[in-house]
Amino acid sequence: MADALTTCAAAARGISTIPFWWEDAPPEPSPDPLPETTDVVVVGGGFTGLNAAIALRRGGMDVTVLEATDFGRGASTRNAGHVSSGVNLGKGSSSAVRSPMERTLAPDLLAAVRAEAAASFDFLEARVSELPLDAFYRRSGRFVGAVSQRHFDGLGEKAERLGGHLVSRADQTREIGSTAYRGGMVIPRSGQLHPARYLHGLVALARAEGAALVSRAAAESIERKGAALVIRTARGPIRCKDVLIATNGYTGMLLPWLRRRVIPAASYIVVTEPLPAGLMGRLLPERRTYADTRRLLNYFRPTPDGRRLLFGGRATLRQRDPALVAEDLRDRLVAIFPELGAVSISHAWTGTIAFTFDFMPHLGRRDGIAYALGCNGSGVAMLSYLGHRAGEAMLRRPPSAFWNLDFPTTPLYRQTPWFLPLMSGYQRVRDWLDTYQG
Repeated sequence: MADALTTCAAAARGISTIPFWWEDAPPEPSPDPLPETTDVVVVGGGFTGLNAAIALRRGGMDVTVLEATDFGRGASTRNAGHVSSGVNLGKGSSSAVRSPMERTLAPDLLAAVRAEAAASFDFLEARVSELPLDAFYRRSGRFVGAVSQRHFDGLGEKAERLGGHLVSRADQTREIGSTAYRGGMVIPRSGQLHPARYLHGLVALARAEGAALVSRAAAESIERKGAALVIRTARGPIRCKDVLIATNGYTGMLLPWLRRRVIPAASYIVVTEPLPAGLMGRLLPERRTYADTRRLLNYFRPTPDGRRLLFGGRATLRQRDPALVAEDLRDRLVAIFPELGAVSISHAWTGTIAFTFDFMPHLGRRDGIAYALGCNGSGVAMLSYLGHRAGEAMLRRPPSAFWNLDFPTTPLYRQTPWFLPLMSGYQRVRDWLDTYQG
């Protein structure tokens, strides 16, 4: 009923709430039957789970991927398709929100985590090159706009560490046709792709490697029986030796310990109608991916055909009608690009991302069950890589530096993220203060 009301509300505004990416690569059910037994069950058929399945199959393991709905319906095809590497560690983080892990990890482990985060970008570029479906990947570089002089001053260390460079406010029109920022930085090792085509390319590659891909098979329970595990699903039971949970923002109460450590939150994206000829070249002259240093950040890019502008943001972390949130996002877009004041929005949609309390992705094993999740809104490369590394760990290969890092939660949090409205309001005030203070 709620979905129907959302669709009606959007239709009244002339906006489609179907992700723009699905027009070219819609979700698909899998014809694969549910096997009775397998070596490994992967719960979650997104970027993480499919990359894990490919690694496992190449290591000689039988693997079955369980997807609760159709392949390509979850957040892996609902994101902006920005490809970047790194985690929110260090004084020079491009985000105003940084992980407290930088103060607790030993220096050698911190360096190893950073190195693996950087390696995620190389892994992604190698992976898209072997897919049977063109994901429209392009190494475009990324521009991060500073919303205050203090934020600009803080970007220097990260720009140096990532091989990037700073762009002054006086020179930023070479990068972006806007005066909304106090300068920024360019990170060359960033790119963009079509997330739904990437997902379906992974589906095709995993199937070609021999993985069983079972759609509409939500995992309902996990029970240990001797040396085996039995997963009961919406399509029946399956017995296996090992399990990987790769559900990110869609993690339910299958494992309460895990659910207490991930915070599902909404992210919203809009896409404009095709822009007038020549306008994209003035607004985004280098056709990069773009973000800013707000805590409730904005991010944007051209669509692969270069005709539309995709704009996303954390206007709120709660689930709301995307057609209503579209008005807020459109206001943000026009504040950056006043020339778009007369341009209409054609698509508005939402997806569920997963935050963690330390703003770090997590990979490890608890009570004999492996997990890889917690993208904190930046998971195209990172969770693809951690899915691969999870598969390698299950093949008993040397573990990742991320393996079994401390995974915190907080008291009173069980399933419902009751604190999200407070968090959204608090971060909104801090963003306003940053901008006001200059």
